Amino acid sequence: MSFRRALALAACGLAGGSVLFSAVAVSKQPARGDAEPRPGGGSAAAPPAPAAPQGLLLLPPAASCPPGPGWIERPAGSGGFWDSNWDRREPLALINLKKKNEETGEEELSSRLEHCRARATRHIFLIRHSQYNLDGRADKDRTLTPLGREQAELTGHRLASLGLKFNQIIHSSMTRATETTEIISKYLPGVKKISTDLLREGAPIEPDPPVSHWKPDAVQYYEDGARIEAAFRNFIHRADVKQEEDSYEIFVCHANVIRYIVCRALQFPPEGWLRMSLNNGSITHLVIRPNGRVALRTLGDTGFMPPDKITRT
Repeated sequence: MSFRRALALAACGLAGGSVLFSAVAVSKQPARGDAEPRPGGGSAAAPPAPAAPQGLLLLPPAASCPPGPGWIERPAGSGGFWDSNWDRREPLALINLKKKNEETGEEELSSRLEHCRARATRHIFLIRHSQYNLDGRADKDRTLTPLGREQAELTGHRLASLGLKFNQIIHSSMTRATETTEIISKYLPGVKKISTDLLREGAPIEPDPPVSHWKPDAVQYYEDGARIEAAFRNFIHRADVKQEEDSYEIFVCHANVIRYIVCRALQFPPEGWLRMSLNNGSITHLVIRPNGRVALRTLGDTGFMPPDKITRT
């Protein structure tokens, strides 16, 4: 493999296939490309390439970038552009334009679009479970430590102090997440709790860059990745068209799941999930607007905890 080809593949892998170009040091500039043929014949001059500092080579997007897992859908031609139909709830994608009534025309189309348009904002609070007993062999033995229980109390108090009307708490069925939920729910009386296996901890996707201290088997990525992606698709999307008021929902789960969800929701390369770190009992706040736009309000907030209570196990 040539030196430049190796550099192109390396740049592609590190960026998760999502950048338009990368710059790497080489000895000289490549020659400009030939003129591009027009569909009707003849040729058009190729647009001028971006100017590069002396000694840098601009690498175009490589079509040969290895694709991600089959369950990760990347919009065609994506390269830093927002996919407005990421949750498959964009109004234009929900109606059949070919069936538009020719008599009423745009008026009927506008009415149908309005019928499919969300009106409420969803506030998603992703809570990482508190510190737990790492020596437990089975899940039932991995209960919260005394410090972990204190952390959950602090997180519950923080959520209650926000003065929001929370709609529900959805939590992982694993012991440490369930126990964290039980403590938090004391501060939010009347809020229903729902347990799900989809939010259990796992290996969502092979991280890039790789790490040496954590190397799950390929089959674990295959099994856990599809499940965690299913959790994202089930729980992270714009509000239903029937929802009239803004909602505030709590999800108590795990660091790997939360980091993957954040990457997917912001349309960042999901392979970068391990570049983030989350403390026990931390709060991550995502906002999903009716138009499908997503904003990250906070990531892994534990500023409400005393320094001696903060852990990241």
